[in-house]
Amino acid sequence: MPSPQMPGSSGTTQSMKKTIGHRGVETTTGETTYKKTTSSALKGAIQLGIAHTVGSLSQKAERDVLMQDFVVVESIFFPSEGSNLTPAHHYSDFRFKTYAPIAFRYFRELFGIRPDDYLYSLCNEKLIELSNPGASGSLFYVSSDDEFIIKTVQHKEAEFLQKLLPGYFMNINQNKRTLLPKFYGLYCVQAGGKNIRIVVMNNLLPRIIPMHQKFDLKGSTYKRRASPKEREKAVPTYKDLDFIQDLPDGLLLEADNYNALCKTIQRDCLLLQSFKIMDYSLLMGIHNMDQANRERERSGGNSADSGGSEGAVTPDQRRPQAQKSLYCTAMESIQGEARGKGALDSEDHTGGIPARNTKGERLLIYIGIIDILQSYRFIKKLEHSWKALVHDGDTVSVHRPGFYAERFQQFMCNTVFKKIPRVQSGRPDLVPRTPPPVENLADCEANLSTSSLGSTGLVSTSPPLQ
Repeated sequence: MPSPQMPGSSGTTQSMKKTIGHRGVETTTGETTYKKTTSSALKGAIQLGIAHTVGSLSQKAERDVLMQDFVVVESIFFPSEGSNLTPAHHYSDFRFKTYAPIAFRYFRELFGIRPDDYLYSLCNEKLIELSNPGASGSLFYVSSDDEFIIKTVQHKEAEFLQKLLPGYFMNINQNKRTLLPKFYGLYCVQAGGKNIRIVVMNNLLPRIIPMHQKFDLKGSTYKRRASPKEREKAVPTYKDLDFIQDLPDGLLLEADNYNALCKTIQRDCLLLQSFKIMDYSLLMGIHNMDQANRERERSGGNSADSGGSEGAVTPDQRRPQAQKSLYCTAMESIQGEARGKGALDSEDHTGGIPARNTKGERLLIYIGIIDILQSYRFIKKLEHSWKALVHDGDTVSVHRPGFYAERFQQFMCNTVFKKIPRVQSGRPDLVPRTPPPVENLADCEANLSTSSLGSTGLVSTSPPLQ
């Protein structure tokens, strides 16, 4: 008897196109598939599975987390006709696995997420598939209330997260304010003879806020430029060399916020270094408040999606209650006490970090560190050794964890973010003089690679790029 398959899935590869890793698109319907399971069937299985596992977990008594809780895997079978434990459904039979349920329940409580809120966010409304997931081959869904991201992960990534959990969350328990990903659940849908592993995380870029610019930054300059295909998107995700070229003077933060941000980055990098993790990125979305105002005026005040933000919702559709997850906005993550002063403070309810560009325009910055589960790839590949033979080894993104962390911090706190200089009147000078333009981008890259070899202490002031 053939293995059961989820509806819409195909047993042959001929009906698939645009395959990246396990992600593909059906030629007949245009629907996304993952391991030949259609996205709609996967979403249905995820919602049924999470509803069951969170419901059954609520019947278990609260207690401290034990070491053995990290290795527990619970499994439940969902036949389409239903059972005495599971409801009937219109998908093919599937099995749903929950990893470390007691441990993850504790982590969710740590961030103030109540079981009913978690269920409501993930299971009450349709999950929204993000159509620009990048080159990883993963599928990404966001909950309709903007709280959570669900991402498919490879077997090795899920395995790595399981090993990481005890130490990772011991650290996060001691310091909840961090730019590192917050993992709220790890699950597996078994369907059509395939295992589809998913992780639930905090959502960094709220859809309600149109992002005018997006960056994925590593502090490396080797081939770190957005591809021509990426640039065709409405809001491309640019990389390090693009940032240096487009924003040579960086993003200007008030002193309190700058210091808090750099301290958080330093602390997070130390933790990642202790786990020998590297090749992570800083994901950053920039909302330009002045540009948004100009766009609203041009469109007669109805521009809810002026920045091309995917699936953006208008403010009046927003949940009236506050964000469910504690310490998850960018401002909360960096322990920033300063919520901006004067004009910078006008929209701080969105949770973005107030900043300025050198034109003096008001910005809100949304950031987080991503891709921390991919370390295993680089242990196996030893990419750095052969890349260094043909290129300056210090600019290559894959490096030993200590060097990677050092270069990452230096780039973020010297090149990307800068402290607003104060003039003698005591008021911030929001538009400092721009240094002479870089004549040659190659020189800029060389300077960046040598500057990344500085001391381990973060520089408190922000020298301009030479």
